[in-house]
Amino acid sequence: MSVPDSETVLLVTRNGMGEAEPALQLKLITTYFKLLDDNNLLPAIICFYTNGVHLVVDGSPVIDTLKSLETKGVRLVLCSTCLGYFNLTDKVQVGIVGGMTDIIEAQRLASKVISL
Repeated sequence: MSVPDSETVLLVTRNGMGEAEPALQLKLITTYFKLLDDNNLLPAIICFYTNGVHLVVDGSPVIDTLKSLETKGVRLVLCSTCLGYFNLTDKVQVGIVGGMTDIIEAQRLASKVISL
């Protein structure tokens, strides 16, 4: 099993990936996370904020894959302000609820930040 790349942070700000119809966005992010998981291409941290927090709650098509990534050592940081804004705090299924300070610190320490 691979260990997370301690220098890479992913930022997830959408309920999916890219600018497209919602169904296509979800299909793309599902494939993206699955490929990361299946190939052990593990970032150190994945930060979820704004609409991205919809991916870590009940009903998300990527919950199982995110749980697998987390089990492999990937830290999943969720924006508490965003979860509260969307009334999703009690629906979180994976990750740790943090704040903007946690996201800033992850970005500051990373040598590579990828925004999806």
